[in-house]
Amino acid sequence: MTKWTTADIPDQTGRVAVVTGTAGLGYEDALALARAGADLVLAGRDVNKGPAAADAIRAAAPGAAVRFERLDLASLDSVHAFADRLRGETGRLDLLINNAGIMTPPDRRVTEDGFELQLGTNHLGHFALTAWLLPLLKQTPKARVVAVSSVAARAGAIHFDDLNSERAYRAMSAYAQSKLACLMFAFELQRRSEAGGWGVTSIAAHPGLSRTDLLYKMARPWDPRIYLRTLLWFMFQSVPQGALPTLYAATAPEAAPGGYYGPNGPGETRGYPSPSLIPTNALDTEAAARLWEVSERLTGARFE
Repeated sequence: MTKWTTADIPDQTGRVAVVTGTAGLGYEDALALARAGADLVLAGRDVNKGPAAADAIRAAAPGAAVRFERLDLASLDSVHAFADRLRGETGRLDLLINNAGIMTPPDRRVTEDGFELQLGTNHLGHFALTAWLLPLLKQTPKARVVAVSSVAARAGAIHFDDLNSERAYRAMSAYAQSKLACLMFAFELQRRSEAGGWGVTSIAAHPGLSRTDLLYKMARPWDPRIYLRTLLWFMFQSVPQGALPTLYAATAPEAAPGGYYGPNGPGETRGYPSPSLIPTNALDTEAAARLWEVSERLTGARFE
């Protein structure tokens, strides 16, 4: 695979795209897609930062069709309301990038619906969003859904006996579980799309180690990871570079349905988009089917 960059993104004119998350990787995804001509919906929970991000994209890409829509993935009511609005505004959805995420809050927190915050935001919120947008995706030729996972998924396990970390909360363990869940959902969505004839392509990606603000937003000021992140800055690639695997999964004609892409450098920490090593746990189809059923029950979202 060559050194794929945003210059290789095919023309996106006429395509409707939704990107969750208005900063960091989400912003870079949205900016690249807007520059390529997509009709873009930038979805996030911050009603101040979201519109500012949309304004910045319009300034960087004059004439870009981009708007902000409020979406709080930690609230199923907000997710449902967003999906209802979108279905009422457009008859198609070519691309859904499930990017927004929460990373390692030091103390256990819960969503509006009582889910552990990382599982609820990173996985369950996106699971419900995809389900409630499925009618638009199914009626759009060659629609794609891209799930953003993490290298942390390699250390993840789905703890069905304590999915919401009620018995024991370890921040990184909960984060790894949520990102493994994102990856397993992406693969199971592809399997079910093929079996059901939905015509929706599901692909996963991860950004390697990128200089986003996720860690800074959630960690305590004295968290040693902050110092390591600052001292070892050279191990982290830029946010635009980190966005490339997601953009490849979202737009490259050669991106494989059910594929997983990440950086091609050492340990998949940095580099250009390339097929990624899939964690063994993510290949457990029985666990993926069980996770799907549990996610439907918890969220009330059905893929029908």
